[in-house]
Amino acid sequence: QVQLVESGGGLVQAGGSLRLSCAASRRAYSIDGMGWFRQAPGKEREFVARISSSGINRYYADSVKGRFTISRDNAKNTVYLQMNSLKPEDTAVYYCAADLNYSGSYYDDQEYDYWGQGTQVTVSS
Repeated sequence: QVQLVESGGGLVQAGGSLRLSCAASRRAYSIDGMGWFRQAPGKEREFVARISSSGINRYYADSVKGRFTISRDNAKNTVYLQMNSLKPEDTAVYYCAADLNYSGSYYDDQEYDYWGQGTQVTVSS
């Protein structure tokens, strides 16, 4: 079992920044990969970013590339998502997810085994 707790969401103006955190109850080195997804009202959940257990491999959705950065601190069992140059279309509930056995589909939510409860990010224009 892995419990994930997100924090750091909130309301920000367009062009602003937020940093999301995801604390895991299990030692980070035992989790193969960590990802962030988001779901806007009326839309399907979509991939945002993923980081490997070592932190070396990182993947981003095209819509956030160059603006968002995923990182992890294994000593703290925590993954971060630094979001800069936020746009109104980034408004969504953001979810952290843990992948215990990576099979290659980093963008697919079915790849992930455990999910956090989500944190709301609202970007005003």
